[in-house]
Amino acid sequence: MKIRLLLICLFAVIGLQAQTPEVKWNELMDVTFKDIYLEADDIYVYYPLFDEKQRKFDGQKVTVTGYIIPIDVDQNLYVLSAFPFSACFFCGNAGPESVMALYFKEDPRVYQTDERLTFEGVLRLNDTDIDELIYVLNQVEESK
Repeated sequence: MKIRLLLICLFAVIGLQAQTPEVKWNELMDVTFKDIYLEADDIYVYYPLFDEKQRKFDGQKVTVTGYIIPIDVDQNLYVLSAFPFSACFFCGNAGPESVMALYFKEDPRVYQTDERLTFEGVLRLNDTDIDELIYVLNQVEESK
């Protein structure tokens, strides 16, 4: 009986450790920005200053839930947003910290605007490429 109980506890602990951590939008959106002047382009850009709340997820396999925003369905370009389309970054009602680029492992199904879904992938924090969003989820698969 003791061995059975020990095995049950062992499998429960292993199962908890194997779970992919879930990233919450409030952790991602709690980022500060600094205006940086790019002399070559003669523009100021928002430069994210990530802290430990975000850095702990950099390069990690995570899950995140949000609202789908199709950018180009023919090219499989989608963004995940903390907010529905009417209140998202692209409509001027939120900041760049509230969206993340999705790069799928395989060609995804066609998603509709504002579908609320959970995805799993490897999160990358971007503070170098001004032509990319600051949060990028690679190797993305839809969670079931």
